[in-house]
Amino acid sequence: MKKLLIIAAAALFVSNSTFAGGILTNTNQHASFLRMPARGASIAIDGTYSNPAGLAFLQNEGLHYGLTIQNAYQTRNIDATFGYYNGVVGGQQAIGTLTQEYKGTASAPVIPSIQAAYKKGNWVLSGSFAITGGGGKASFSHGLPMFTSVTMAGIYQATKGTVIPGMYDIKTAMSGHQYIFGVQLGLSYKVNEWLGVFGGGRMNYVSSGYKGFVDATLKEQFGGNQLMDIQLDCDQSGWGLTPIIGADVKLGRWNFGAKYEFKTNLNIENNTKTLKAPDGVLKDYEDGVNTPNDIPSLLTVAAQYSILPNLRAAVEYHFYDDKSAGMAHDKNKALTKGTNEYLFGIEWDVLKRLTLSGGYQNTDYGLSDGFQSDTSFYCDSYSLGFGAEVKMTEKLNLNIGYFWTNYKDYKKEMSSYNGTGLPGTDTYSRTNKVFGVSLNYSM
Repeated sequence: MKKLLIIAAAALFVSNSTFAGGILTNTNQHASFLRMPARGASIAIDGTYSNPAGLAFLQNEGLHYGLTIQNAYQTRNIDATFGYYNGVVGGQQAIGTLTQEYKGTASAPVIPSIQAAYKKGNWVLSGSFAITGGGGKASFSHGLPMFTSVTMAGIYQATKGTVIPGMYDIKTAMSGHQYIFGVQLGLSYKVNEWLGVFGGGRMNYVSSGYKGFVDATLKEQFGGNQLMDIQLDCDQSGWGLTPIIGADVKLGRWNFGAKYEFKTNLNIENNTKTLKAPDGVLKDYEDGVNTPNDIPSLLTVAAQYSILPNLRAAVEYHFYDDKSAGMAHDKNKALTKGTNEYLFGIEWDVLKRLTLSGGYQNTDYGLSDGFQSDTSFYCDSYSLGFGAEVKMTEKLNLNIGYFWTNYKDYKKEMSSYNGTGLPGTDTYSRTNKVFGVSLNYSM
């Protein structure tokens, strides 16, 4: 039981992305996405990420670039109900039930990204810098339910079954961060009046950090002995390359875009400053150990239709092959399938210099009880985005967007809650809000 707790303390709650997209993939890299998520067939500078082949159809030659700042805030809650031994009644062990809420916060106050493209004839050279995965800090000031439940089981063992509520003190806290920085470079080419193609790649660099402790002791009147003493301070880093190809087809009022990002083979290596735990238990977090952290392949296909000269609608589909992307201890194999996303958006040029837009995104993961845990969980969701584009001058545009996500709770029932031998239930829930501003400029 102590082993379970220590492993939980090490795998802190920061692996989840604070952005839109798959398990390890961020798709919102420009405020245009926040105001209208179905960007896979759009022709603008944000297409550096969402539709790079479409850059071949940029109207003006020369330099185009976009600067984006986003702010994201997310909560991650666990409502836990589990049993614990609660003394002896009539010669039999009494079992009590505890229900508690554990709340964690993940914030990314300033999330920058830069997109740039230079068009000359039929060729366009493009590049970008963005946070392509992770993207925030997370903290649980009161630990996680697995800490409480397993500690109670440890108390039961340490006191030989004599358990009284309030006989122990648990001090625990944890925090961490995870960022995947991506630098992308590629070439788009206009084959003819209706076809554009793209080839390029992205270099991804992972920077993660974990700090946490658990200190559980019996109160002085019950012996005062220490039950748990865990400390961890571990940084992780690694890098990997993502090949990318794309195509864009223009047919009358229609525009079609497609992109494929190949799987990124990526390992992260530990730089561990503090590790206090029984020998061998935290071997995955010992200094110098490498852990697989692949970024899954991603397929996007999209279609945009000009209903009127000033009114456009778009639909899009994403598939993240998360099940084939390596994770620590082959956790990815517990997924039932890859992630499917369905997007819709509409843009209306209300005035010559003002465009209003909105959109919808539905994200369906292949979740299972074997994949979900206190330290890393996901919830299916739908998101709504809206905002505006303001043409400030002939060369300068301002994009403003807000993106709100509603998550479906995930309930996990266990016959042996975290190995305690007693039943329990976790209900996982999340919230997410992102606001962003982008400035686009064409030379």
